[in-house]
Parts: sequence; structure tokens; C-alpha cells
Amino acid sequence: MLASLFAGVAGLRNHQVRMNVIGNNISNINTVGFKSGRSVFQEALVQTLRGAGRPSSVSGGSNPIQLGLGMNVASIDNLFTQGGLELTGQISDLAIQGNGFFVLSDGNQKFYTRAGAFGFDANSFLVNPSNGLYVQGKTADASGQIPSTETVKNIQLPFGQQDPAKVTTRVSYGNNLDASATRSEATLTDSFSPTNGITLVSGVARNGAGGTHMITLTGDNATFATRSGTNITSPGALTGNETLTSLGVTSPSLTLTVDTGSPITITGLTLNTTVNELKNAIDIIDGIDASIVGGEIQIKRTMAGASYTVATNVAVAGDIANRVFGQAAAAAFTVVNGTDHDLVAEDEFTPSVGGNSVTTSLGITISASTGLATGVTGLGDGGVTISSTDDGLNAGVASITTKDTAKATSLTVFDSLGGTHTLMTNFIKSHEPNKWYWESSLQGGEIISAGGSGTVEFNADGSLLRWGFDGGADKLIFDPNNGAMLEEIELFAGTSGEYDGLTGFSGVETVAAINQDGYGMGILDKISIDPTGMIIGIFTNGVSRNLAQIALADFSNEAGLLKSGESLFQTSANSGEGIEGIAGETVSATISSGALESANVDLAQEFTNMIIAQRGFQSNARVITTSDNMLDDLVNLKR
Repeated sequence: MLASLFAGVAGLRNHQVRMNVIGNNISNINTVGFKSGRSVFQEALVQTLRGAGRPSSVSGGSNPIQLGLGMNVASIDNLFTQGGLELTGQISDLAIQGNGFFVLSDGNQKFYTRAGAFGFDANSFLVNPSNGLYVQGKTADASGQIPSTETVKNIQLPFGQQDPAKVTTRVSYGNNLDASATRSEATLTDSFSPTNGITLVSGVARNGAGGTHMITLTGDNATFATRSGTNITSPGALTGNETLTSLGVTSPSLTLTVDTGSPITITGLTLNTTVNELKNAIDIIDGIDASIVGGEIQIKRTMAGASYTVATNVAVAGDIANRVFGQAAAAAFTVVNGTDHDLVAEDEFTPSVGGNSVTTSLGITISASTGLATGVTGLGDGGVTISSTDDGLNAGVASITTKDTAKATSLTVFDSLGGTHTLMTNFIKSHEPNKWYWESSLQGGEIISAGGSGTVEFNADGSLLRWGFDGGADKLIFDPNNGAMLEEIELFAGTSGEYDGLTGFSGVETVAAINQDGYGMGILDKISIDPTGMIIGIFTNGVSRNLAQIALADFSNEAGLLKSGESLFQTSANSGEGIEGIAGETVSATISSGALESANVDLAQEFTNMIIAQRGFQSNARVITTSDNMLDDLVNLKR
């Protein structure tokens, strides 16, 4: 009977322990990095009342009879399951996702924790501000590299540190130079003597090349077919008021044929018709013009050229063809003295930048209304309108200029003292396909000594062919003229045959100097921490450089760690020594900056465990009560 009493007491005592564990878990439900515990029970002593019997040839075996004597606590374990992450926005707040612990030290011994609420002290050490323990890690050198021989130690950041200026050694160009771009507006700048008749120039040269076009015209323009009268000697120079009869006309008739058309007979003529009235009657016929030139009436085919003609009827004595135009009777006359043009136009183009003059042949435009050569085509691969007055072109010279098609880009570069200089690069399109000239300039008092100009050419597929310098240079070299060192800059436009820099497609013109590798002096402004625990310094000059890396430690048996309070653990004989390394490399974990790991307490589980512990406690108390009642009944047997 006493055994059940003692078993009940053991149950009461150990369920109280379980309640203590549950209470601690719930108490720390909002503790950063807290790992919950659990209590595990085991059966205590066992009293054997009878041993097991071995089977024999005449009977079977028998089981042992044993009596348990209560229970005790087998272990109180820490559960290292992942806690949830709570965002704080504080850069120095760190949370581990995965295995491992932050390593802290007081200078003598190391502690381990999942609570990453860190901060910086007055000496710029990264510490746990609640107890002053130093966070451990490795420090980078001035170049941002962590030497392989670097040991884990206190992390101290160089706030206020200056980052020296770095001279620009390379400028990269990128994006596209439009192969079809043109802004080459054409302008007539000079008409030499003798003028070639060009009076109007407009439009934009299609090839986009700027320069001077010297237009030379040789040859003659087309002429009109004409026939004049024969009255200058008798009765003399005509005034237009003379009547036909005064000119000896006895039969006022005239039929004219234009080219190969049908004959047209002029009607309404009489002997009293004046020369002016005859002229007006002829003018009515399409393709023919009549006028008094030099005292004679003149018939003119209004289309110039050798193939355009005017013919009369077969003249008879006394008619108009006979008396006014002197055509012998019994024959007709045909006006066939017009000529075609033999003008030739050449363009000697002198580009504004680079290259030698080139001479090309241009086309001639013929007027559809007069047959005269009145225009020149093909300047700058077309796009430019060049025309004359109604009188047409003549042999002679004219000068036309076209503007450059240019695109400029600029970038700030740095000298050895951290001084800034604005480097401008101007791209000017060549008359040669897929070729541009470039020229660099600086906006201050700098002095360029080499590599200030050159060409950039593209393949037919738009990829870069070559980037060249004038004068055999291979870099842009200039004197900053401010006491800084002579500066040499590589101008990188991409890889030949590739599309990793400048391209030459027809499309949007987006060429730009996209980056350079220099910077001015800067001061450490702020930090960031990446998932590997690398602390990256961001300087006021825009430079980012590694400063230190936070170390983590992992254990073969983390359940063997000893709790030392303040959310800290220490190694024990059964935890093994901490294996220190880097998150994501040595330790399977990542570090989140601006977040803290919450406690891993499962409140629903704890409430359930609380009920179970309460019922277990009640049951054990009932064992004691019942055993007491049974003892009471036993004592009362002798009454």
C-alpha cells in the first residue's frame, strides 16, 4: 500500500516539474531567440515479485511478475526548431534561418545565442547591448578582402573612415548609334559666276553626312523648236497691229500640227485680222506659243527637246504659211530645231570631319511642263531638293552645305586627386555606311595630348567592327591641369563582332557613356549586412566595400548545450566544440538583417501540455487519496 503512496508522490513531484517547464516556455513566448523546453518522464524503480519461467517438456513458460515504484524525470530538452522572423527595420538586428548560433565573447569565454538584437557601442564594436558581449567575426582589409589568415575576433567598424579617390582608368560606351539617323539639312550657300541656275535647295541629306557639296554643271540645257516669220525686210519689223492683207496674205488660213497629233486649222481669220490677233489665235493651241520676237512673229513649241515639233499645212501662194512665215508654196515646214540637254552634274563633297573629298555624279531632273532640265538629284544619297527657276539649269558652279548628324554624350570622370571632369564625346556620322567619327573634349582647362578623336565602325549585322583612335593612340590621355597626375583612360566601346557595347542598328539613338571606374573621396556613411553575414560599408562617394563578416557556430549536438541565462548557451561535455564558419558556406543557414527570430514556443501545444500535466497531477493526487482511504479501512478492521 505504501508503494502506491510513494508512486503518487513521485507523480505529483514530477508533474510539478513539467508544469515548471511549461510555465517557463509560456513566460518566454516573446523572448527573442528563445528555444522552448520539454520534460520527458521515465519509469523509476521496478520490484520483481516473480521471475520468468522457462518452458519445459511438460509445461509452458511463465512471464515475470514485476511492480513499478513510480516515475522520475528522464530529461528536460531544448527544442531548437526554427522560430518565426519578425521584421524590425534595424540593420543591426539579425536573425538566423537554419542552423547555427551567433558567437559572442567577453574576452575570456565564448557564448552562443540565437538572439540577434545587436548594436554598436561607443567604440564602434558590434555588441549585444544588453550585456556588452562582443559579436565575433572576421575583419576585411582596406581592399575589402578577408585574408585567409584572419581569425575570428571582435568586430569593430571604421565609422568615419575615409575612402581615397580612385582615378578613372576606363570609360565604357553602350547602346545604339542609329544607322539611318540624319539631321543633315541642306542649304545653298554660294552661287558662283557663272551661276548654274540653282536657286532653291531644301531637304535633309539621306546619308546624314555634313560638309560642303560643290556642284558643277557642264553642258547645255534643252532648247525649244521655233520658227520666225520673214517680214523684217518688207514691210519691216512688225508691231502686231498690221493686218494680214498688209502682209500680202490673200488666203487667211493656217493649219498647225503639234508633234504627231492631228492637224488643227485656225478658224476665224480674215484679211483684216491683225498680227496680234493671229498670235492670240495660235496661242490657243496647246503646246504652241506665238509671240513677236525681234519684229517677227515667232512660233515656239513649248516643250524643249529634239523630239518636239510643230508643222504647218502645205503652203499655197498667199496663205499665212507662205506670206507670214515665208514657206514656199507647195511645201510645208516643220519646226524641228529643238535640242535635248547634255548637262552633266558632279558633286565634290568635302566632309566636315575626317576623310578626303569624294566626287560623285548626280542626276538631272526634267520639267514635265517645259522639258527643260530644272533640278539636280542624288545629293547626299537623296533627300535634298535642288531646283532652278523656270529658265532651267545652266553650266556653272554652286555650293551647298549639309549639317552634321551628331550625337553627344557626357560622363564625369575623376583624376588622381578626386577632382571631377566632364568628358564629352561627340559622334558625327560619316558619308561612308556604318561609320561614325568621334571626338572627345573636356569642359574645363584640361589639355588633351593624345587619343582625343577617332572612328567607330559597325558590321552589316549591327555589331561593332572596330573602335579606332587617330594618330596611333590607344588611350585618351589628358592633363587635368589642376596638379593631379596625367590621366590615361581606356575608351571601351565593346567587343568586335559582339553586341556588348555600341551597336549600329537602324532604330532609336540611345548611345551613351554608360559607366566609368573612378570615384572621388568618400566617408563611410552606412552599412548593410547580406545573407552571409558580410557587413558592407557604403561610402558617401557611392563605393561599397566589405568591412567584416559575422561568424556563426554549429554543433554536433546542440541539444547538449548548457543554458547560461540571458538567452545564451555554452558548450558542455556533450555538445562538442563549436564549429565556427560562414552562413551559407560552413554553416547551413542564412542571416537576415533587419529582423529578429521569435521564440519557438507553440502556445496551443503548451496549453495542451498544461491540461495534460494538470490531469496527471490530479490523478496522482487521487492515488494518494485512495490509498489513504484504503489504509483507513484497514485500520478500522479491528473495531
